[in-house]
Amino acid sequence: MDSRMQTTNPVVETAQKIKDEIQKAVVGQDSVIEQLLVAFLADGHVLLEGVPGTAKTLLVRALALVLDLPFTRVQFTPDLMPSDITGTNIYDANTSSFHLRQGPIFTSVLLADEINRTPPKTQSALLEAMEERNVTIDGVKHPLPKPFFVCATQNPIEFEGTYPLPEAQLDRFLLKILVDYPSDFEEKQILNRYHQGFRSMKLEDAGLTSILNAEGIAKLRVFVEGIGVEERVVEYISDIVRKSRNSDYLMIGASPRAGIALLLCSKALAALRARDFVTPDDVKELAYPTLRHRILLRPEAEIEGLTADRVLAGIIDTITVPR
Repeated sequence: MDSRMQTTNPVVETAQKIKDEIQKAVVGQDSVIEQLLVAFLADGHVLLEGVPGTAKTLLVRALALVLDLPFTRVQFTPDLMPSDITGTNIYDANTSSFHLRQGPIFTSVLLADEINRTPPKTQSALLEAMEERNVTIDGVKHPLPKPFFVCATQNPIEFEGTYPLPEAQLDRFLLKILVDYPSDFEEKQILNRYHQGFRSMKLEDAGLTSILNAEGIAKLRVFVEGIGVEERVVEYISDIVRKSRNSDYLMIGASPRAGIALLLCSKALAALRARDFVTPDDVKELAYPTLRHRILLRPEAEIEGLTADRVLAGIIDTITVPR
């Protein structure tokens, strides 16, 4: 570890405090927490995919509490309407005028729970908000709070009653993070915590402490923007993205926006790991959560049992890693 970065990098110490606080509520999931912080530092949104009961909602609630940010949870259902998310103008008979009744999207941390259980029309209500950080209601733009961070959860697509997210919607998520079952040791820890009285619905009783605010978050993001990237690493990112477009297994490869996302996330990961420069290993590690939801497999590849991650691994293995 670079000793100079130990004293000048504000991200490392703060991130460790955030992890320690979150783990008062969430057992394990170290990789998931780190990727969540990568996306937050890079000012992007995340899609958390995993079967029900793997602490996805608890993780986001804990993060919002530790960051001391306003938090709203929306349960996405088949009958949810776009105006249920964005809000609507209400007529006031006393003043003979309309006023905006803000929807739950006017928050800093929005948990879109089970986003793939609502039809695409409602899913798309998040598009403008995620990309432009504002919403348009009856032709008028309304800015959203800063920071604005969407964490969407979804069940695996083969589960009954789910709708695939449109490609344009998926592309707005900086990372797609896979949340797996806990290990045997972690599962026993979870059971013991509940035996000792922990309850996820009473998160305030877990002793989590808020250690950051909006101003501190902005400073950390400025620091991440200053992380160095050598030209050879930029070329490595470009090679991965461009080669995905020529894969025989893919109908759609990674877009230029995907390459930008991989660059920004790699800078955030470097900062988290106490470096002031991005390494090829940072790029390689984050290529999977950054690109897996931005590529589209050919039907014959799915029949062969291939997954997006396996195809990406094959692509990455053919590219020379810069020294």
